[in-house]
Amino acid sequence: MVYIVPWDDFVERCVQLFRASPQNTRYVMKYRHSDGKLVLKVTDDKECLKFKTDQAQDAKKMEKLNNIFFTLMARGPETDITEVTGKEQTAQPAKRGRGRKQ
Repeated sequence: MVYIVPWDDFVERCVQLFRASPQNTRYVMKYRHSDGKLVLKVTDDKECLKFKTDQAQDAKKMEKLNNIFFTLMARGPETDITEVTGKEQTAQPAKRGRGRKQ
């Protein structure tokens, strides 16, 4: 079992693992309140990837990973996940306020 430190590497390798064998891949979350530690584990019984953190702000990252896995499981492993990860965001035009018309 390998703990992967950079979050982006962990997510990328998890997606690759799921796409390689979607029927056998499992995703487990374990939180220990006494220690305040969160461990995420993705495995297909041949390879095991783990990420451990004790930072509260990593909960948002975990939520994004959940959304990625939900998307891959619901739409299929070949689905484009850029809309879920938000890496390819286009510039949106600025919204005008409700102030006085000029």
